[in-house]
Amino acid sequence: MIKSILLSVDGSTYTGAQVKHCIHLAKAFESMVHVISIIDIRIFEWPTMSADGFVPVIPSTVYQNESKKMLDAKAEAVLSKCGRLLKAEKIEFSANKISGPPADIICDQAHLVDMLIIGARGEYAKWESKLLGATLEVVVRQFNKPILITPEKYKEISRLLIAYDGSSKANKALQMAGFFAAKLGIPIVLLTVHDSERMQNKNLLEAQTYLEPYEVELEAVGTSGAPEKEILKTAKNQKCDLIIMGAYGHSRIREAILGSTTDYVMRNSTLPVLLCK
Repeated sequence: MIKSILLSVDGSTYTGAQVKHCIHLAKAFESMVHVISIIDIRIFEWPTMSADGFVPVIPSTVYQNESKKMLDAKAEAVLSKCGRLLKAEKIEFSANKISGPPADIICDQAHLVDMLIIGARGEYAKWESKLLGATLEVVVRQFNKPILITPEKYKEISRLLIAYDGSSKANKALQMAGFFAAKLGIPIVLLTVHDSERMQNKNLLEAQTYLEPYEVELEAVGTSGAPEKEILKTAKNQKCDLIIMGAYGHSRIREAILGSTTDYVMRNSTLPVLLCK
């Protein structure tokens, strides 16, 4: 199911955990890894400023060329280190340096792979708090394959939580949960959140029936409350190392008014989060 993984790395403090998660999963799934490091060309696209501009200064060609050389050398170094780590684990991989807008480049690669692994924040993480990386916010909306978002610190996945609400995207997440649990040999905590106990039971039975052929250890939890908060609370209480869920289960209008469960979990989780489309 996951035979090719896209690993987008930028050399930030999040890259180390990305690579370790990639190695763990690639070995378990027997997957090929496509590593890319992106040189963001947008910073070189200086606007031509008129005399009316507040600070009509255009950086010199020398400055631009030296900046490009520095970013190019950084991308090469990041790819080289990733390559050494993957090679040491005997994982088949390709490594490419690409110039362009990061989100566009990553999304263009979607048709070539089965899954993306990306850090929750990028190289400017030290100036961010609960903010997601700007690239990630675009990618999670547009990338049409499963996306594993990794935190800064690595911990091997030994128990996963799947949030299931009966929707089509949650059903795809259920498929990923069964696959991950079977391949990694780990148990599943199945969570459904609904104010109706009848709906809780319906969702749990449906998910348990689906997961039965995977023959994995399963614990079912039904509760009420705010789904986004219950997901994080249950993951913590159950000592899970990975959250799997469907991405953006409601309309943009409802998300704008009530907020998005997906966004809340991504912003507040200290665990890796696998989003399924």
